[in-house]
Amino acid sequence: MTDTKASILVVDDDASIRELLHEHLSRVGYDIHTAEDGDQMRAHLKTFPIDLIVLDVMMPGDDGFTLCREVREHSQVPIIMLTASSDETDRVVGLEIGADDYLAKPFSARELQARIKALLRRAQFARVENPRYVVFDRWRLDTLTHDLIDEQGSKVSISGADFALLQLFLRHPNEVLDRDTISGVTRGRESTPLDRVVDVAVSRLRQKLGDQGKDPKLIKTVRGAGYLLAATVNHAFE
Repeated sequence: MTDTKASILVVDDDASIRELLHEHLSRVGYDIHTAEDGDQMRAHLKTFPIDLIVLDVMMPGDDGFTLCREVREHSQVPIIMLTASSDETDRVVGLEIGADDYLAKPFSARELQARIKALLRRAQFARVENPRYVVFDRWRLDTLTHDLIDEQGSKVSISGADFALLQLFLRHPNEVLDRDTISGVTRGRESTPLDRVVDVAVSRLRQKLGDQGKDPKLIKTVRGAGYLLAATVNHAFE
């Protein structure tokens, strides 16, 4: 699957936005499906293989947050959420519940196209041959199922964005990774000085790893520099 042959599902109750994105994204080579609400979204997901979802936050019935949580219960498909331009809370909540990126309305179709391309490339990169398991601290990461497995065998599923961030740390253990490096891998672009997305992503991953509190032991904050995974990493192909 190349990025321009990918199937994109646009979920928005605004018909003009659906039509605009269908026209623009189809013209650059994507296979576009559209839905006006949660019921139509579910029907599409059951019927078609979807590679990425563009999901509006504010919709009648099930809103975008509800639908994002629902999708994350059974799928790691990349999700870009469309949010109100002035509401940072929407953006942070969306990322915390598993969205991979956000775009504030009003937006340009070209910018959305760039975000889609970055996320699809990240997803494609994640499918490149990797060892089946990566072992670190008290965890084992299954790179095929995206499950974190603890010492008791309990599993924790992680979203596409969490998986990409964890893989980045696991490829560079005990190295300080700056915010732009993290943002570039997880979202395909540099962070901005007021951008909380990197902090939210790291906090969410810490939560998955049980590494919360005032003094995290596994993913350490290096003030003024970035973040560091303090662990020995081993690989196993079976």
